[in-house]
Amino acid sequence: MSSSESTYNASQITVLEGLEAVRKRPGMYIGSTGPSGLHHLVWEVVDNSVDEAMAGYCSEIDVMVMSDGGCQVVDNGRGIPVGKHHQESDMSAAEVVFTKLHAGGKFGGDGYKVSGGLHGVGISVVNALSSKVEVEIDRDEKRHYMDFSSGGNLVTKLKETGEAPDNRTGTTVRFWPDAEIFEDVNFRSQTLLERFQMMAFLNKGLQISFSDLRADASNKEQIVYKYDGGIKDFVEHVNASKESLFAKVGFFEIQEGGQEVEIAFQWNTGFNTDGLHSFANGINTIEGGMHEEGFRTALTGVMNRYAKKKGLIKDKDDNLQGEDIREGLTAIISVRLGEPQFEGQTKSKLGNVEIRSLVQKTTNEKLSDWLEENPAEAKIILQKAINAQRARLAAQDARRSARRKSALDGAGMPEKLKDCSSRDPRESELFIVEGDSAGGSAIQARDPRTMAILPLRGKILNVERARADRMLQNSEIQTMIQALGAGFGDEEFDLEKIRYHKVILLCDADVDGSHIRTLLLTFFYRKMKPLVDAGHIFIAQPPLFSTVVGKEKIYLKDESAKTSFLEDRPDHKKEFQRLKGLGEMDFDELWDTTMDPLRRSLLQVTVEMGAVADEVFSTLMGEDVDSRKKFIQTNARDVRFLDI
Repeated sequence: MSSSESTYNASQITVLEGLEAVRKRPGMYIGSTGPSGLHHLVWEVVDNSVDEAMAGYCSEIDVMVMSDGGCQVVDNGRGIPVGKHHQESDMSAAEVVFTKLHAGGKFGGDGYKVSGGLHGVGISVVNALSSKVEVEIDRDEKRHYMDFSSGGNLVTKLKETGEAPDNRTGTTVRFWPDAEIFEDVNFRSQTLLERFQMMAFLNKGLQISFSDLRADASNKEQIVYKYDGGIKDFVEHVNASKESLFAKVGFFEIQEGGQEVEIAFQWNTGFNTDGLHSFANGINTIEGGMHEEGFRTALTGVMNRYAKKKGLIKDKDDNLQGEDIREGLTAIISVRLGEPQFEGQTKSKLGNVEIRSLVQKTTNEKLSDWLEENPAEAKIILQKAINAQRARLAAQDARRSARRKSALDGAGMPEKLKDCSSRDPRESELFIVEGDSAGGSAIQARDPRTMAILPLRGKILNVERARADRMLQNSEIQTMIQALGAGFGDEEFDLEKIRYHKVILLCDADVDGSHIRTLLLTFFYRKMKPLVDAGHIFIAQPPLFSTVVGKEKIYLKDESAKTSFLEDRPDHKKEFQRLKGLGEMDFDELWDTTMDPLRRSLLQVTVEMGAVADEVFSTLMGEDVDSRKKFIQTNARDVRFLDI
């Protein structure tokens, strides 16, 4: 070994100063440099304005995607402080906020009693990952300005530029994401709108407006969200594509010891049990936490006590279980607290034990009162829960029967499953393949040590419209549950027992393949949601086109890839072959294009906003034809984002 190879001393230790660390490892701060990370920049800026609203100082937030692709966020809050910072004598407080990690008004003092952004990295991270940032602050009757370039380098130090128009107060931030950092710097309007609408629901009376001035924007009109009913309006919105059991939306709230709890609820005729959506300081806690736990426990107890008191179930009968009661429930739980403890920077699960007690106590008291005040609605809810209990018991019988049959057959796994030899779930992959012909090619193509193949025949049942007992009569669904080995449903599914850490949907890139993929995603989201939340579901992306360059065959994922290919090779004269389906590929071709871990393209399925996902699945897969038609018409222009 040469001296140059073996040398390791103090000179090789690199210290990344300030925002340099963010640019070096952006994923640590925003999750990824793909679309979710790009939009995270907007959330960080808007969250600051929402914090002003929660503090009672901001009533309007205006967001604009500018004609050149940059983003502008304007609020009428107090304005970021402009005075000299007490720890950084040569810097204004505003400059500190934009250039120092872990700097902000949320770590002490009286600036914010409640906020969503607690880590103090938000706006400085936006600055670090932008090619340009401009800041205007209206405060103390003066307008102040500063700007940055190339990842947070100060260009213009904060200075007064004149009078604040009409003595307004507030902050304006304009930023342009850095194309050197992000894979694509084009914001998706629909993603922004979904988030802004949710924020408006959670902040009663707050007006959030949005406009897109880009040349290719499908709608250049300003869209305004403002909900005086708050989360009651949110429940009505989520249930809009469903048939409600009754018109009334239940609601109760409490403020105690600096903590606030708001809960709105309504039941529908559907069979899903995942309609509970929780938020802490405006942040979607998709993994739940203590506030959800408190509500679930109290809901089950209150409903059983009321049912027995009114003679709807007898004392000797089994209690209704949580999943029976939650069938068809849409509920929004929104809590606000001074020092929320989130698990990780992603803030997906709330850990404050004290909020569980408050939510549980509040639900016990307020929901009991609501049931007594609304006896007709209470009876309808409990009759639905009793029917759900019967269906659950029938489903249990069906599962036991299926297990007995498997035992008698002498096999613990489905006959059509071609399992892998590895027993380590972390390296094992399950390809769910459309049809026997594609399944045959996949079996030949696979690495038998780590890749299992499960061919499905035809389209599975749409679980959006079916109870568990009917669902388990579908042989393809039974086969998937058996192969995965972790059970299904709220009470039974155990993520620790999953046999494969990658479940890959391998369907044709045509209309039928898309439909099958959607049915499968509906099943996983509704019946095995922890599998989705944990990031175990993937979509294989087989190529749509092939062509020949010299003696090499080139595969292209889609029309966009084909266009890029022709731009790079304008003299290419060879024809493009459209690949008809997986079943027509030989096994070598399938391995090279779609299965080889070194060359394949997989799309990981994630859910950032559970309430939005709930609404979309209900709209697309439910019974309401008018809602589905309206959704398709609204999103048709964005089909490029759906065809993935």
